[in-house]
Amino acid sequence: MIDTQAFQGAVELLASTPAAWWVVPPGLLIGLFFGAIPGLSISIAMAVFLPATLYMDFLPAILFLTAIFTGGGFGGAIPAIMMNIPGTSSSVATAFDGYPMARQGRHAQALGIGLMASVLGTLVGYLLLLLTVQSVSHWVLKLGPTEMLVIALWGITLIAVLNDASVAKGLAAGTLGILISTVGYSDAGQMRGTFGSMYLLDGVPVIPALIGFFAASELFNLVGRRYIVDDQQQRTVRFGDILSGMGHALARPLQMLRGGAMGALIGAIPGVGASIANLAAYATAKRQSKEPASFGQGNPDGLIAAESANSSSEGGSMITLLALGLPGGAGTAVLLSAFALHNVTGGPRFIRENTDIVYALILGNMAQALLLLVVGLGFIFVAGYIVKVSLRLMIPVVMVLSVVGAYTITGNMVGPITVVAAGIVGWLMRLYGFPVAATVVGLLVGGMAEGELVRSMQISGGNLAFVLDRPITLLFLALLLLSIAPRLVRSCWRRRA
Repeated sequence: MIDTQAFQGAVELLASTPAAWWVVPPGLLIGLFFGAIPGLSISIAMAVFLPATLYMDFLPAILFLTAIFTGGGFGGAIPAIMMNIPGTSSSVATAFDGYPMARQGRHAQALGIGLMASVLGTLVGYLLLLLTVQSVSHWVLKLGPTEMLVIALWGITLIAVLNDASVAKGLAAGTLGILISTVGYSDAGQMRGTFGSMYLLDGVPVIPALIGFFAASELFNLVGRRYIVDDQQQRTVRFGDILSGMGHALARPLQMLRGGAMGALIGAIPGVGASIANLAAYATAKRQSKEPASFGQGNPDGLIAAESANSSSEGGSMITLLALGLPGGAGTAVLLSAFALHNVTGGPRFIRENTDIVYALILGNMAQALLLLVVGLGFIFVAGYIVKVSLRLMIPVVMVLSVVGAYTITGNMVGPITVVAAGIVGWLMRLYGFPVAATVVGLLVGGMAEGELVRSMQISGGNLAFVLDRPITLLFLALLLLSIAPRLVRSCWRRRA
């Protein structure tokens, strides 16, 4: 329930703090810029500008950082749509249908759809936060390692859903991703798959691998072509096409609300983050579509689901931060540091004693989403001209930027080598019909699944009957089975036919 008196106090607080609004547009631009450059991330941008908040009051400081968070959520979609390079790990599913739309000359429409889905997804996430922030802490605390393990397994089962050609190839590609995620020291302290190299003790770096599987492999495929879009007429960026895409997204309110609700729910779970929300919403939209075969070929509904869930997960992660004082991911970990800089501790007591400030933060972020509509519109109008750049120039430039970005992440040659190696493996997988996306899903979820499995076994003492005493785990297992059953039934039916 909403405390009306505190809500009114929040409105007055925002109106009497003009500095809270001066910092929002620069924050959005910083987030868009960092999110649009592969190799950089939202958390990096927030960490870089964290020291600047020391000289701000608490409310403007948090709004500035969340503006970077909001802008970066959509910024990662721009290279995913234009070049099949997810700017962040939470934009992986955005590339599935966004890039095919760009290849078809519908890049302006795809960017418009992505922007509107991001704006409305952010609004949905923070609206749910506004309605549930005072009661959600009780439920989040009930999630233990067994529940988190099932959520991780749910992410892995998306492998079968994301593959059209063959479930077997999807599972094989996903297993490859899981095996890659196990390189290095395990949660039990065992060293695996390092081949004696000290550089692999910390495992294969995820972001460079993601850049390699998506960006480098696609660049190899583009060798020999002159432009991303062959038709010269379709390379024109029309403002009307961007607006048409935004209107198309508005005409799909159910897909938007479903993706937004899933993103907020998954984002509220500590350690899961927007990457799983992005994939889960996409898989759900595909499963419930009347034309599932069109997903991956440029279906706007897939783009709507992915981007709305990606953006709404920000509001979900803020639920955990405000209600429990726990970071839901890297971005909220930086926000938690900003809280500490201003001697503020999140949690139920903070919400109870400073409800007006909590509501002010939520309302300020909802206003940020509307400002993103304006700032992002100008940003994507410029970004849309990428399709006019010759691939003879783009391929080496993007490849160099990807390698340099990977080096900045790891600080050694492991990053660049990972990009090249993953690019070659991804290119071979595309050549023989194995879904690269399935490998990325396994890579993203494998480490989390292993860690939660170890903790579950430690708590239960290896007794599987322990699960029977966890009703939330049983509920999640039932939902998991229901989500994959239709796909398995259809696969068996096709084999019989």
